[in-house]
Amino acid sequence: MTTFDEAFLDDLRSMPEPGDESVRRILDAGLACFVTHGIRRTTMNRIAERAGLGVATVYRRFPQKDQLVQAVLLREVRAFIAGVDAKIARVATPEEQMAEGFTAFVTGVARSPLLLRAMTSEPETALPFMTARGEPVLALGRGFIAGNIRRWQRQGAVADFDAELVAEIFARLAHSLVLTPGGLIPSADDDTTRAFARRHLVPLLRPGEE
Repeated sequence: MTTFDEAFLDDLRSMPEPGDESVRRILDAGLACFVTHGIRRTTMNRIAERAGLGVATVYRRFPQKDQLVQAVLLREVRAFIAGVDAKIARVATPEEQMAEGFTAFVTGVARSPLLLRAMTSEPETALPFMTARGEPVLALGRGFIAGNIRRWQRQGAVADFDAELVAEIFARLAHSLVLTPGGLIPSADDDTTRAFARRHLVPLLRPGEE
């Protein structure tokens, strides 16, 4: 079974880089400006100046600022997913892949320059999309994890259990650690987060075992 979120993730993975050099420069400039100045305070004129293009060129590619913001965010999500996929691919077993994926997600999101800027400079805009209106974020995380679990189940590498439910546990814990770091669950560096995942989360892939 493939969920809507897994299909969306597959679409993101297969999304090519823009063939238009001007679009690439605009997206790069948009990201740099959003990180430096915040999304709300960034103007199309500022992006055009950073990209070394005329503002009319920017508006031809992206008639509305919201369209440009969405394009930048989608490219960042795609790059993040590709990074997590690459780290998972370096290890062999489902248990190690799960620990690696959880670690990459928690530490990667927590260190995202764009998210850090948004959470500190525009919390009234960013926080709702991570809390009360955060279901799409959770759904994507759940879809990513559930897709991997189902792949391992098809391979006979892990038991047959409710992939969506286990994925929800992983996604909600990772989401909580990103929003509220600190406490007893380590999330400050890769090694301690990975060790925690191996000890306390990986056993969820082996339901019924003592």
